[in-house]
Amino acid sequence: EPLQRVDLVALVESLVEDYQSLGTVTLQAPDALQWSCRPKALKRALTNLIDNALKYGGQAHMVLATGPSGVEVLVQDKGPGLPEDELQKVFEPFYRVEHSRNRDTGGAGLGLAIVRQIARSHGGDVDLSNRAEGGLQARLSMVSK
Repeated sequence: EPLQRVDLVALVESLVEDYQSLGTVTLQAPDALQWSCRPKALKRALTNLIDNALKYGGQAHMVLATGPSGVEVLVQDKGPGLPEDELQKVFEPFYRVEHSRNRDTGGAGLGLAIVRQIARSHGGDVDLSNRAEGGLQARLSMVSK
């Protein structure tokens, strides 16, 4: 997919609207933010992160912000978080945290590996951290091109 200049805020707002019937998804963002990205790929990455937040944390709060060298999208939930030793392992293809292996949560363990691939194709990365107030935060960064 070629790079396109898009309004990232509008792109993320459209995802938030898509999820209104499925769970609580909120967004904190500037009024507009023009950025060069692969919009279909980025939507896929953010959809995977939102799906995980809703599945394991019941809700997703998204924060879109600019930094000195790029853009960050945070996806935060209020779930149980992950053990520290699992925070990197979950990016390996087909890896699933043991308690997530049941029929209710499904999945093949590819979602976060796909997110990482897409983030890196945008010159950035994705990482996970447990939030002090509870829950998990995914931070997807993209570098200015």
